Amino acid sequence: MKNIGTAALLCVLVVSLSCGNALAVQQAGHHDWSAKEKEVLRTLWLGSLPELPVDPSNKYSANPAAARLGKKFFLDPSFSKNGTVSCSTCHQPDYQFTDPLPLAHGMGTTKRRSMPLLGVAYNTWFFWDGRADSLWAQALQPPESPEEHGITRTRCAQIIGRDYRDEYEQVFGPIPEFTEQEYPAISKPNPGDPPAYAAWKAMAPEKREQVNRVFVNMGKAIAAYVRLIVPGESRFDRYVEAVLQGDTEKAAKTFSAAEAAGLRLFIGKAKCVNCHNGPMLTNGDFHNIGLPQPEGQPLDRGRADGIRKVFSNLFNCMSKFSDADPEMQCMELRFMDTDTTKYEGAFKTPTMRNVAERPPYMHDGQFA
Repeated sequence: MKNIGTAALLCVLVVSLSCGNALAVQQAGHHDWSAKEKEVLRTLWLGSLPELPVDPSNKYSANPAAARLGKKFFLDPSFSKNGTVSCSTCHQPDYQFTDPLPLAHGMGTTKRRSMPLLGVAYNTWFFWDGRADSLWAQALQPPESPEEHGITRTRCAQIIGRDYRDEYEQVFGPIPEFTEQEYPAISKPNPGDPPAYAAWKAMAPEKREQVNRVFVNMGKAIAAYVRLIVPGESRFDRYVEAVLQGDTEKAAKTFSAAEAAGLRLFIGKAKCVNCHNGPMLTNGDFHNIGLPQPEGQPLDRGRADGIRKVFSNLFNCMSKFSDADPEMQCMELRFMDTDTTKYEGAFKTPTMRNVAERPPYMHDGQFA
């Protein structure tokens, strides 16, 4: 019995060693990629990200002084009705420049999740529905939204003139004295707010123009700052770099076999890469992926409404406030796909960069 037991143990050891060797080979095999697969992986690698683009509609886009001022605007809660809401309330620097809420909350609650700001300078359209065609045009909508900052453009101009006069003038030139008598803080061009609209219409046209110009420059400064928010290298990028270098051992230490298998599905049979492609892992386009309508929420038409809104936006690329040549540098807006039926219920594909660190998910945060 003793001999039989020893023989059995020896067999177990032999089989274990054989399985161990087989497992090592199998593990290594998970990190072998074809030349075609490697080329796809290279396109997703952060090392393939091009230089930061300069927005032709914002001549201050790459101006360091504008970016420094824009960062101060971004963090300043005085640009809100109750003095507690800033851009960083919903775009928190320590949470991948978004927030952990299903629906964004400022002065009230919006109907969508806060989008992450990582690498948004590479985008063509902004917001979940693409209702803005530049970073600076995007930055000008939250201040006057009742659910977000709940303030007016006139009040923004007053705050800039009061608190940021020297810094503003160093970048943008002279700023008027926005007295309450001539520039009522309540005034904004929103017919949906009759008192604010009446105050706006009562202002002389040249004074309305002055307010708009300072408001626009505020947006362009914020855009110059947000342009600089880019993702850092992730474990995924280190894995792809190892694969491209043919370093299977390093690749196996960076990704588990399951993670490598998931990546193989992502770029292959699962076709995730059809929409989540390029170094920012997004095609920047709009898709209806059949999400269920959340109970108690109003129907959200997504891009179908965004198409109309971006065309009517006072601050779009072809407006007088844009620094772009409308005929030569606003091609995306001029030749935009306007098929609203096609885009009914479609939302922008967000970046998947650092996605595990910023739940919840989808445009309405319905998945925890």
